[in-house]
Amino acid sequence: MNLPNKLTLLRIVLILPFLLVLYLDVPFAPFIALGIFIIASLTDMLDGKIARARNLITDFGKFADPLADKMLVTAAMLWFVEIGQMPGWALLVVIVREFAVSGLRMVASDKGRVIAAGWSGKVKTAATMVCIVLMFLPIPEILNTVCVAVIVATTIYSGVEYFLKNKDCLSDM
Repeated sequence: MNLPNKLTLLRIVLILPFLLVLYLDVPFAPFIALGIFIIASLTDMLDGKIARARNLITDFGKFADPLADKMLVTAAMLWFVEIGQMPGWALLVVIVREFAVSGLRMVASDKGRVIAAGWSGKVKTAATMVCIVLMFLPIPEILNTVCVAVIVATTIYSGVEYFLKNKDCLSDM
């Protein structure tokens, strides 16, 4: 297994201690969880750079990397919903977008097309990661609300963009 794939697996494995720290309510839990989240997020940047630079892109990486991202982000957002820091509907928007874009990619794949991550999807991911980091800090409620709004807005925008740019994939529906 190459280094980028190992980093992807590490990101998945880090989800367990991330959640355990929060649910077991260890001292300084939010800050420890934040540290784990940041390390896991950095593995995402690192594995992508290494894979592209060394031409180590694999089918496993194509599958597991976006899955690992979704798992990590969903775990953090589920925690925020549970503690009342994020409304459930906001998480639902994120999950529905992920399922919809994944479905669109499957349909495109059946037609021999690959839908690469677009600019808005990358902005959505970066904005979401930054907002999650901020939400683990003791920030004013208004900033927390802004973070939720940014996550929802970038999620909707990028989802709509994926469908508009690839609507021809759905032409026979």
